[in-house]
Amino acid sequence: MNVGVISDTHGLLRPEAVAALRGSNLIVHAGDVGRPEVLDHLREIAPTYAVRGNIDTQAWARKLPATEAVAVGSLVLWVLHDRSELDLDPVAAQFAAVIFGHSHKPSIETQDRVLYLNPGSAGPRRFKLPVTVARLRIVGTSIEPQIVELDV
Repeated sequence: MNVGVISDTHGLLRPEAVAALRGSNLIVHAGDVGRPEVLDHLREIAPTYAVRGNIDTQAWARKLPATEAVAVGSLVLWVLHDRSELDLDPVAAQFAAVIFGHSHKPSIETQDRVLYLNPGSAGPRRFKLPVTVARLRIVGTSIEPQIVELDV
């Protein structure tokens, strides 16, 4: 199973991000979507789960959950926008991964056998940070994360 992970589009879905997410079986958007059309375009690629970010304040975005548990095979991914708002124990909840955005800084780390993944920002460039998305390759209970820097 291939999972595409994107965040902080801020209303801009770059063609390079679309190309990097092609072939995904599902897509996770970790908030700061910016415009509903971003999700419409992602849904053309694969089923898409999205959470609300701090800029998602318009009427359409109120329908997005603040957090989402996404089942991928036998694994469950916990998705929220801002990691500092994580208010549960992912180990006790048996989540395989916590997916988040907000900082625009891509990162992959593991703590207590839980993957913490920030795909970075795929929208407008912020400071000198790279423009990125992420991919997860899931086989059984194994997750192989990859940050993909977009050539923009």
